[in-house]
Amino acid sequence: MCTDDRVAVTTGIARLHASPGLAGPGRLGLVTNHTGVLPGLRPAAPALLAAGVRLVALFGPEHGLHGTGQAGESENLRRDPATGLPVHDTYRCDGARLDELLLRSGVDALVYDLQDIGARFYTYVWTMFDLMVSAARTGVRFVVADRPNPLGGLVSEGPLLDPAWASFVGRAAVPVRHGLTCGELARYLNARAIPRAAGAAVDLTVIEAVGWRRALHADATGLPWVAPSPNVPTPATATVYPGTCLFEGTNVSEGRGTTQPFETVGAPYVDERFAPSLAGLGLPGVRFRELRYVPAFHKHAGRPLRGVQLHVTDRAAFAPVRTAVAMLATLRRLYPDDFAWHPVDADTAETGHRHFIDLLWGSDRLRRAVDAGDDPLPLCDPPAPPSRWAGDALLYS
Repeated sequence: MCTDDRVAVTTGIARLHASPGLAGPGRLGLVTNHTGVLPGLRPAAPALLAAGVRLVALFGPEHGLHGTGQAGESENLRRDPATGLPVHDTYRCDGARLDELLLRSGVDALVYDLQDIGARFYTYVWTMFDLMVSAARTGVRFVVADRPNPLGGLVSEGPLLDPAWASFVGRAAVPVRHGLTCGELARYLNARAIPRAAGAAVDLTVIEAVGWRRALHADATGLPWVAPSPNVPTPATATVYPGTCLFEGTNVSEGRGTTQPFETVGAPYVDERFAPSLAGLGLPGVRFRELRYVPAFHKHAGRPLRGVQLHVTDRAAFAPVRTAVAMLATLRRLYPDDFAWHPVDADTAETGHRHFIDLLWGSDRLRRAVDAGDDPLPLCDPPAPPSRWAGDALLYS
């Protein structure tokens, strides 16, 4: 818990607040939301204005500027009451529409400051990607005010996305758990994906976070935890999210509508066999507690469910993606007539793919292996540690 401004890590936005010239000249737009705070929890946008930063517009992602929207929602906010600045909603906006939005906003540069949680399917990084593409096409500079990856930066997990399954939960070849900060991811994408999408790389600056090391998780940075979205309330949620978010692609509840989303998994058809079967797998760093719950909203709202809560006992040994894949295979084996994959929703239907799990995983290989009764765990092996697959994009040791 952070009790004052003395922290172990200085974020990029805190450095910009102290030295407004770091963002360069011209009219700036800030890509932000409720996570865009200084270490003392002061909202960054009004603080930057007071410090003399020439902000002229704000840009909000999924969940909106204030973070009140649920998954797949934003906010109908045209002007920020705290600063008086116009607010541009970027959610579900890309391509020519996003180019037009940038040009209409009158900004010379975008400053990106959103708290990511280190999973490929968390949409903030793809808001960053889409804005980088539009910035490259419209001649707008792009500045990332970097923040730590709350899961640390030593480990990657899961395969690189196959571009044939690109969507807003994964635009480019990145592992499921990527192990990068947003600034590092921006550098990686700018070298490999932005030129293909925009015709040229964007003029990119990263304001590094000072004091962060790859071994540090969120609770070791000294920074306050601000829930990045309504269903990621704690660092413990973020720890399991790169795995249990895969249940969004199934008819199994991932705990939305409870006070422990993504730490809780269950379904109406689960019985007394599930928890002991998971315990018998001997998965490292995690234990499973049987529980019953009734979600207040989302999947199976108002229905009694049976399932498990994940208790991470050794964060260094715990592999969230591998754990969730083992859970999926167990559900398919125990409940073959009940377990099912969800179809894509309206937001991703234009991809032409039928199953949302394929978009989350980045290919259809996981779904096919589970359905065939094959061992899916080899699919979880990462391409390499971040220092290998991300190469010279890395900024921190």
